[in-house]
Amino acid sequence: MKSLVFSIALAGLIAGPGHAGKAFVSNERGNTITVVDTDSWEVITEFFGGNRPRGITVSPDGTKLYVCASDDNIVRVFDTETYEELPSLPSGPDPELFVIEPAGKRLYIANEDDNLVTVTDTETRTILAEVPVGVEPEGMGISPDAKFVVNTSETTNMAHFISTEDYQIKHNVLVDQRPRYAQYTKDGTRLFVTSEIGGTVTVMDIAEDGTPSVVGKIGFEVPGVLPEWLQPVGAKVTADGTRLFVALGPANRVAVVDAQSLEVLDYILVGQRVWQLDFTPDGKYLLTTNGNSNDITVIDVAAEKAVRSVQVGQQPWGVVTID
Repeated sequence: MKSLVFSIALAGLIAGPGHAGKAFVSNERGNTITVVDTDSWEVITEFFGGNRPRGITVSPDGTKLYVCASDDNIVRVFDTETYEELPSLPSGPDPELFVIEPAGKRLYIANEDDNLVTVTDTETRTILAEVPVGVEPEGMGISPDAKFVVNTSETTNMAHFISTEDYQIKHNVLVDQRPRYAQYTKDGTRLFVTSEIGGTVTVMDIAEDGTPSVVGKIGFEVPGVLPEWLQPVGAKVTADGTRLFVALGPANRVAVVDAQSLEVLDYILVGQRVWQLDFTPDGKYLLTTNGNSNDITVIDVAAEKAVRSVQVGQQPWGVVTID
């Protein structure tokens, strides 16, 4: 299957026109990566992404695609232009989510089954450190100055603040049940942590030395939607720090939140079981992965409205975009 899908990918690359921007979508059940043109919103191709691909990101220069192949226990690496598979990276068991530092050298990976955060050197393809954290580590976030990495542990219900200087945990912050994602504002002064079962987003202000302090919690309420369906998962903040978008899982909604006042302003109806999010590089669109409807929703950020749906692979999980 791998060679067939890869051949199709190459054929699509050779035959198709040039593309200004791309979105890469990891399809957890289909074991593929779908590539979408972010100008035409047409699917360019689909290629083998490993077994159970989930977390997905790109190198800072946009040339390499990194994929958490959870059932392969590795991070698979692909060329973002040719889709050729490059040498993989060690990840520790069951990698789920990760973040890459702005310099592109270190990758911080949550190992759900082993209660570790693995630090991998993307150049030497070696493991630099393994950091013990809480039970079932899930989400990963990195401060804009790259001094701290935040891991969320689903069962311990904590956000762990790890120093990137010595790989030691400096702060542990209790949040609500089953934390999923950690997202800093671009200026690094605020952090949002989603809690899937708790149904909330914990908001922390971050001091100049990186110390967090909880300043509030955001709850959600949608008429006609059962409270237990309002499950915050992925989250993204606009570059100007004014809006927070939160994927609400089986509620099939993305919440629009004033990131300063913490007021919920609106809910955008998207596909079924919305999971992760990513902005296009220009910030004009927000893409959502909808696992049960096998599509992505395109949201116009300025209008705060869904404008398009694009069918992708089986059970899309993560998404990342490049110019």
